[in-house]
This record gives sequence, C-alpha cells and structure tokens, in this order.
Amino acid sequence: MSKKIVANDKPIGKLTRAKDFLPPPSQLVLREETVKVTLALSKESVEFFKDMAQKNKVPYQRMIRSLVDEYVGQHT
Repeated sequence: MSKKIVANDKPIGKLTRAKDFLPPPSQLVLREETVKVTLALSKESVEFFKDMAQKNKVPYQRMIRSLVDEYVGQHT
C-alpha cells in the first residue's frame, strides 16, 4: 500500500467523516478480579456444561462462572 490515508474532518465528496466514538481496545475487555477455587461437581453437571459450552463455542468454566454470578446478582 503506497498511499497514506490522512484522517481529517474535510468532506469526502458527498460524505463527511464521523467522529471516532469507540473506546480504545484496552477499555473494551474489562477483567474482573477472580479467585481460584477448588470445587467438586457431579460428573453429570460437568458433562452438561462441557456439552453446552462446546455447542456455544465458549469455555465451560466461563459458563459456570456466569451462572454463579447471575445467581449472586439475583440474590443481592
């Protein structure tokens, strides 16, 4: 790519540039403080979450954490 694109507020034909309103990438993913725990779950429960996680393409631990967080949110 030999042409350099210069961002400015000048009209581009019938179009005008919109102000960049998106946050920087560092603000898009906020990391929550977490605590590692050891928890024994039934084999049936773990298999359920692993199956659902695979179908939804997310880690099963994240699904379990979301479930616990939702429960806490409903009861606080």
